[in-house]
Amino acid sequence: MRSMPVRRTAVAALGVSIAVVAMSAAARAQGAPGAPGDAPPGVLPGVKIGGSPNMHLVGHIPLGGYFRVMDDEIEQDPTRPYAYVSQARDRPGFTIIDLRDLANVKVLYHWSIEQPELHQGLGGMDGKYFKLNNRYYYVQSLQFSPGTPDADLGAVVADVTGLPDTTKIRIVARLRDAAEPGGFHNTFIYRHSDGHIYLVTTVNGPHTNVYDLAKVVSTPDTAQWKVSEFPVPETETNSRFGRFGYHDFYLAYDPATHQDKFYGAGRGGYYVYDISNIKQPKLITSITGSAGIAFGHTFTPDPTGRYGIAETEYEYAPIRIFDLQPGLQGKVQTITRPVGAWTPDWHDLVHNHEVRWPFVFASSYEDGLQVFSMYDPTHPVTVGWYYTCQCTHEHGFGGPPAWEGTSVMQGAFGIDIRNRDGLIMISDSNTGVWFFKMDGFNGWNGHDWGMPNISSVQDYDHGPEGAQAPAGKPAAMP
Repeated sequence: MRSMPVRRTAVAALGVSIAVVAMSAAARAQGAPGAPGDAPPGVLPGVKIGGSPNMHLVGHIPLGGYFRVMDDEIEQDPTRPYAYVSQARDRPGFTIIDLRDLANVKVLYHWSIEQPELHQGLGGMDGKYFKLNNRYYYVQSLQFSPGTPDADLGAVVADVTGLPDTTKIRIVARLRDAAEPGGFHNTFIYRHSDGHIYLVTTVNGPHTNVYDLAKVVSTPDTAQWKVSEFPVPETETNSRFGRFGYHDFYLAYDPATHQDKFYGAGRGGYYVYDISNIKQPKLITSITGSAGIAFGHTFTPDPTGRYGIAETEYEYAPIRIFDLQPGLQGKVQTITRPVGAWTPDWHDLVHNHEVRWPFVFASSYEDGLQVFSMYDPTHPVTVGWYYTCQCTHEHGFGGPPAWEGTSVMQGAFGIDIRNRDGLIMISDSNTGVWFFKMDGFNGWNGHDWGMPNISSVQDYDHGPEGAQAPAGKPAAMP
């Protein structure tokens, strides 16, 4: 893995100027939950509201109230102004948001599982869109409890090519896993260097499932759909988690090593695999045995693949930043110590994040939208925020019944970024979907920062940057 590129003075100055704005604004921000003076007059103590001066609200739509909103996804093509929100509880499915007019953001469509009143469980959890042979699809993951209808249903695939005409939306496939029922908690769709588009999902087992989406939408033979699994390595410290495997993951091409890579967060920590051969994943390095980390929640590298941003879902835990290079170079068997850490409020918990170097955009439960700069990975700095939860501290959901109403798992749940214009999307489990713009962030292309143009956004037409097109194989064909 190549070393980090040298940062130019002008870029450094920009990072410093943004940090100064954030730091000056921080002096006016509310204090820790419950602290004296942490809320303006007329607002309940402990309820954080408002945001930093550089963060501007574009639109907000409530979508059902407490714990009815999960993850989110925003389309990237200029001709496709649509976003998707996963919905839970008595609304198990997804909602499509119309972004054609940012001054009038509105609901366009809602799909729910048939007979929702009979289904028990979380419902709609995570969703991703993809483009295949000039058609657009949306995959909605689902989780229903064992013993209830569709307990083996992991996801539905909707053809959404005809938007904004919602009468043309069709559910074209349903992915089931009868061997490990309970649905798919998280998903990631990746345009591999081999030309295929793969859906990677969590399951109730010590591995992921990997599906070839061209086969999913083209053949009724479901036996052909699943093409691989990525395992969770067995270690002495993670066996107590039983069959629990991965919670979340990220896939990206590494143009320096010409490898497709899988970054998995799960039991025991975090793992990096070479998945250039999708059927033969090879473990490259890991983060295990690190203080305070028994399991990984979310794991995202920077565009170079050197630094990993790692989240661990428990109260008081910060986001940790790890230098992966010693492991990637084979100098150590596993990485155990972070080089940096960040939290918006040590009383709380950050949930998910999206990396657009040097910025990390986080959906931070009670702390709403939070943005920090990892320009210096050893000293991350907050550069913007907006409190979307508007909730009382420790009145959230999650965990055993005894925890209900006492956890910090409430508020900003999912986050996504539209690269072409910098639109920020937050899904809040309590208050619905929100859209923001941040001063100075009008879009993202890694080349503008001296980086590979690599993020969670996929180039479905051309494949990963730096990868050679498969010989004699049209893009995204089985």
